Amino acid sequence: MKKDILVNSTDFETRVGILEDGRLVELMSVRRDERRIVGNIYKGVIKTVLPGMQAAFIDIGLDGKAAYLHSSDIGKQYDRDDDDDDDQEAPAEIVRKHRRQGIETVLKRNQEILVQVIKEPISTKGARIATEISIPGRYVVLVPNDDHIRVSKRIMNWGEKKRLRKIIEDLRPEGFGVIVRTEGEGKLEHDFKTDIKRIMKLWAKLKRKADTAPAPVLIHQEEEMIVSMIRDIFTADVERLVCDNKEDYKKIISYARQVAPEMRKKVQLYKGDLPLFDQYGIEQEIDKMLDRKVWIRKGAYLVIDQTEAMVTIDVNTGRFVGGRDQENTILQVNMEAAREAARQIRLRDIGGLLICDFIDMYNRDNRRRLFEEFKSCFKNDRAKRAINPVTEFGLIEMTRERVRMSHMHHLSEPCPYCAGLGRVASKETMATKIERWFQRANADGKLKEFHLAVNPLLAETMTGNGINRLNRVMKNFRFRINLVRDTTIPIQEYKIYNAENNEEITERFKV
Repeated sequence: MKKDILVNSTDFETRVGILEDGRLVELMSVRRDERRIVGNIYKGVIKTVLPGMQAAFIDIGLDGKAAYLHSSDIGKQYDRDDDDDDDQEAPAEIVRKHRRQGIETVLKRNQEILVQVIKEPISTKGARIATEISIPGRYVVLVPNDDHIRVSKRIMNWGEKKRLRKIIEDLRPEGFGVIVRTEGEGKLEHDFKTDIKRIMKLWAKLKRKADTAPAPVLIHQEEEMIVSMIRDIFTADVERLVCDNKEDYKKIISYARQVAPEMRKKVQLYKGDLPLFDQYGIEQEIDKMLDRKVWIRKGAYLVIDQTEAMVTIDVNTGRFVGGRDQENTILQVNMEAAREAARQIRLRDIGGLLICDFIDMYNRDNRRRLFEEFKSCFKNDRAKRAINPVTEFGLIEMTRERVRMSHMHHLSEPCPYCAGLGRVASKETMATKIERWFQRANADGKLKEFHLAVNPLLAETMTGNGINRLNRVMKNFRFRINLVRDTTIPIQEYKIYNAENNEEITERFKV
């Protein structure tokens, strides 16, 4: 599989696109007035401890919005029985111990605490934080106040895992856990030694600040996206990285020279006349990210709906009729849909609970093949996830790590007319609402003359089609109503004025 990275920068936004075999599968973007805070380390003050929720709210200095700390995100250093722990105790055992103790036994109000952001603030929710600090390097991640050695699950060779553990056992700093990243596969001892030395120097610097600075305060800010991108996604399997900004190009070359000199030859500066993303045909893909309907090959399509609790993806055969074998036709559609659904989930950065509703198949082997195909499409996905097999109703349920807002929320905002519903009241519904407004005004009995301002399309519904509904209102209630056609008023709105003084009285008789 061919993997490329494109970096597009303007004065207001930086975008990074990851392509697999020429197709866009992942997009990261940050605007000038934004800064992602995942990975940032803060010294905070505990404001509230809630035993019933097994959670605490911490002031870390983010615009008055407290960060959220759950008991499962409390590290080993806050365990009261830490001195008696077995050195080999697993993180899951530590979590269970905290749950037995209760969060109120380890955290107190007004206590100062060092935390790291693990999830961006989303909507009205504050950032999610953890007390277990992790500092990433190119090949390893160091975890202060820990003593475990872990190797990336993506390194599949057990012999290589054993070799890496042996190297890290000799290099592991006292009081630190070490996680070997996927990029560490095949690397030599001196590579890890240099990486660990660089991280330890950074830790010493931020530890000095944490010991002296008054809380709440930012202790360490995660690298800007260009640098963190090189560290996290500019890996050995990338064939080339193309950048269209000279300053960013210099940053990438400079950083690569320090951490991965062999990668410099893969970095290219784009000098074409067309915008970079247009040149590679992916700008159109980005524009389609907000579309509810996504067409796939052979005339079938997906419908993607995002609700408060989950995201649903529905598969439809559309214009695809297939051959004579119905089960085989459905399998073909489902397999294409599985590949495109997986791509859209990664591309839109959808997290949380997802339900994919495939077309029902009766053959168990076909359902198993569909599940394996869908699961394999996420092998390069960097987000944590869990995928369940196809149910008898043709559903695949999955959860995917949500670290930040999806691109749907990042690139769009709720419709001011439908408030995110996706539908608005029909013209007939609005006409009936207006009739009921005048019915309430008649019950009040104080006014008899009105100006009614509506969209011309709604005006046509009220006066056309051979039934003049407005005349009926005037006849039934003995009102005088002057109809005003106003193109600036949305179809699902109307304005009513007192004809005597032109005072707007729309709200007076609304429900």
